[in-house]
Amino acid sequence: MPRVFLSFRKADSRWMRDRVHRALSGRLGADEIFKSGRSIPPGADFAEILRRQAAECELMCVLIGPGWLDARGEDGVRLLDRAHDWVRVEIATALRAGNRVVPVLLGDATMLPDASALPAEIAELARLQFVRVPETHLPDGLAHLGDALTALLSGADTDTGPDTEPAARPGQGTAPTAAAPEPSVTMTAHVSGGGSAYQAARDQTIRLA
Repeated sequence: MPRVFLSFRKADSRWMRDRVHRALSGRLGADEIFKSGRSIPPGADFAEILRRQAAECELMCVLIGPGWLDARGEDGVRLLDRAHDWVRVEIATALRAGNRVVPVLLGDATMLPDASALPAEIAELARLQFVRVPETHLPDGLAHLGDALTALLSGADTDTGPDTEPAARPGQGTAPTAAAPEPSVTMTAHVSGGGSAYQAARDQTIRLA
């Protein structure tokens, strides 16, 4: 039974979603990652498998890109507002089962949805600490996501906030205590006049048109 369930919307940030899947498969093992389309064999009852995997996984990563929240069907109805929407069903199933659910924000500017924008049965998602995988620092973001999930699956406490110093990975050695890195800082720029909110790491430059 795969330990990690990747929940995603097919039309949302496909290239970043595929990079996340490859990175986690390489870090945790391909057999530990459940991803519909790859993990469901031909001819199987996909509805039964999705519900069972969502209920029994140790950890669900909800991959949220810029089109995740407002994706709509041909009739113009928002997909999340449909009771049978599979993304909604997967998240609700995992939350009811008491599984760990981690929002993973794909891209530099994707924001965690407000509870008021979500159906009531998954509104809890808005209160859960997220991990960001930024496009501008993709390798570092993927490594940080792998570190965070490894710690969670091992039962260790982990802090995915901006002040967390990632553990040294093989080949990096241990940094001397006298030269400890300066903690990272998250900056938020709010642009008026039709602009958008942008979250960036300290070492990024924000240029506003």
